[in-house]
Amino acid sequence: MGSFMYIMPMRKSYLIILLLGFVIVSSYIADNKPAVSFPDDPDKVIHFYPNPATSFINFIFDKTVDKTYTLQIYSFIGKKMNETHITDSKMTITLDENYFRGLYVYQLRDQSGRIIESGKFQVAK
Repeated sequence: MGSFMYIMPMRKSYLIILLLGFVIVSSYIADNKPAVSFPDDPDKVIHFYPNPATSFINFIFDKTVDKTYTLQIYSFIGKKMNETHITDSKMTITLDENYFRGLYVYQLRDQSGRIIESGKFQVAK
């Protein structure tokens, strides 16, 4: 019976230490925005449609987008497919014969080359 008295306080102390550790560790976890932007995200700079695209894709930019930005499109293996300077709030990119079925990545970049926003879309030809 005497050894049982030592086990109960040990279990409680392990539980307290475990909970305390959880609280300490969880306080260090950063509260960042998700890596993926969702269509309802008000911070999103670019909206695009249709997805999947067949012969063209439209990009609509937020009114805050600087006209010095460029839109770059890469194939999923990293080949640059298109680079266009932003001239209007809506741009249509024609998907010519060089665009094959698959995933493509877009990047909105500022003058210094820093990525402002990126995402992916699908081409279904």
